[in-house]
Amino acid sequence: MPLKQGSTVALVTPYHPDGNIDFPALETLLNYHVESQTDGLCILGTTGEASLLTMEERKAILDCAVKIVKGKIPMMVGTGSIDPNAVKEMTQQAIDCGCDASLVVSPPYIKPPQRGLVNHFLTMADLGLPVVIYNVPGRTAVDVLPETIGLCAGHEHIVAVKEATGDLSRVAAIRAATTDLETPLLLYSGDDDSEAEFVLQGGDGCISVTANVAAAPMHEMMMACLAGDREKAMAINAKLSGIHETIFCESNPIPAKWALKRMGMINSAFCRPPLMEMDPKFNMAVEEVLKTAGVWKF
Repeated sequence: MPLKQGSTVALVTPYHPDGNIDFPALETLLNYHVESQTDGLCILGTTGEASLLTMEERKAILDCAVKIVKGKIPMMVGTGSIDPNAVKEMTQQAIDCGCDASLVVSPPYIKPPQRGLVNHFLTMADLGLPVVIYNVPGRTAVDVLPETIGLCAGHEHIVAVKEATGDLSRVAAIRAATTDLETPLLLYSGDDDSEAEFVLQGGDGCISVTANVAAAPMHEMMMACLAGDREKAMAINAKLSGIHETIFCESNPIPAKWALKRMGMINSAFCRPPLMEMDPKFNMAVEEVLKTAGVWKF
């Protein structure tokens, strides 16, 4: 399926308390997003603890997701890594499993120059799977500039950008750098705090952590933004604003997994080391924002 506008969930990976993947819980989450009209699925990204999974585990997760959502929700797969050879291997696996797109983050830690980023993204696009360029300098220590995106955008398999800087001026800047495209890139916000305004200013949607616990409201908000209905979008966003903030009270996905467990959607909030389960001092704050948003019937 081609990627589309709207709310894409950055999906968690549920585990049993012993750290093994909880596949029944994963199926529950996937069905929840189908039923909630979530517009896209981003699996094996940061929120999915992808860097802590083996290739065999990744395949099992992808096979499960394809079984549940194939043909219902477009599915992009995080295939980013510091090593281009690993990115190729993970991207080929996503192709073999029948996924719809890859989410390729700029290689973290090593701070490649902009020309190195261009080469990296074009090399991965040459594999044939649609590519979403992922810019998150807060984690990678390198900023993929709009001009760099412009140099990549002519490739037929570069189809979208996830912009997680929180900088709303990037919408216009990326549009300006890609004016010659026959089919415009999809621009997704990767920052829950600013995603509504990002889309109201000309973006196409979001890749959201909040959508893990508020799938239907996130879909409704994105549809309002895309329709230009600022009043409705901001009313929904006001109810979700506490989640946007509190779901990052500790490193992602720690609070999101605790919230899903509290809501009864997964059985364990276990995160693989070096991550941990959420510090109990945040429990009450997370409960309160779930109640305020109306997503948890306590």
